Amino acid sequence: MSDTEDQRVFVFPGDEVKEAVEASAKRKVIIGPGLRGKLKENLILATRGGELCAKRSTTFLVNSFQKRYVAAKGDTVIGYVIGKSTDTFRVDIGGSEPASLSYLAFEGATKRNRPDVHVGDILFGRLVVASGDFEPELVCLDSTGLKKDRFGVLPTDGFVFECSINLCRKMLDEKFPLTRALAKEYRFELAVGINGRIWVRGHNLRQTIGLCHAILGVEHIPRTQLEDYCRNITGELAGF
Repeated sequence: MSDTEDQRVFVFPGDEVKEAVEASAKRKVIIGPGLRGKLKENLILATRGGELCAKRSTTFLVNSFQKRYVAAKGDTVIGYVIGKSTDTFRVDIGGSEPASLSYLAFEGATKRNRPDVHVGDILFGRLVVASGDFEPELVCLDSTGLKKDRFGVLPTDGFVFECSINLCRKMLDEKFPLTRALAKEYRFELAVGINGRIWVRGHNLRQTIGLCHAILGVEHIPRTQLEDYCRNITGELAGF
């Protein structure tokens, strides 16, 4: 379950995930997307097929080439403002229903000082409510109540593209070879939503498009060829 090729573990729906149960005996464990069950009952099952991943041996989830997004509490998402009312915005996050976003869920926002948000704007936020029984609720603040990681309205000179949720999770990993290679060679801005949307802004339009193609192209590259891909793609982007 590490990043090495010979330790990759794949599961199918219904498979029992003993690794998560065993890890919970030593430390606190979080069960992520693709898994279901109760650690107290020593039973965790996979709900979809894919690669079993362990983040720092504390968070277990199943990575798959999934494009349909199911809202989960704590997810960072990129959404489009599709409506507004007296107290809330309606935001399309790519799920089965839009999320609500309060006017007060922005840094420094008050009843008198409302955020400058309009229908059609692109937002980067975090889900604080996501349940089958409730409408998803979004905020543009981190857990401390402050703006962080560019939460809020994203600049219009960036570009948003859609991809698999699996690719988004890879790009959120600071140790992923492409993430490290691009960060080392170029200055650009990046916002990754777990809902299958990525926003990129380079120092000009050509570089922005090049970065988008570089990220999309890495999804199906075998791990044994990742380093070569990163070297080649950073060399190609040098001319942008």
